[in-house]
Amino acid sequence: MAEIIKFATAGTDEKSDAVITIEPCEAGLELEIKSVVYNQFGTSIEASVREVLKDMGVEKAKVTVADRGALDCVLRARVETAVLRGKE
Repeated sequence: MAEIIKFATAGTDEKSDAVITIEPCEAGLELEIKSVVYNQFGTSIEASVREVLKDMGVEKAKVTVADRGALDCVLRARVETAVLRGKE
């Protein structure tokens, strides 16, 4: 299990990118998604974020996604980077 021990962020607020923040949370996994394309892709965004977190063994964290139309591969890379920074 990967333990998130500090606040971390990855990404930018530019178009076609996303800012991912992650921080410790004892209550389990909390996920908040804000996206300009939420109505069309919200379910897919949430599934991708949860899959990356599961693959990396993250069970307790508060994750915030501020998406500006990022491709799935970009979103996944940002989540992975935030996790790696948060568990240092």
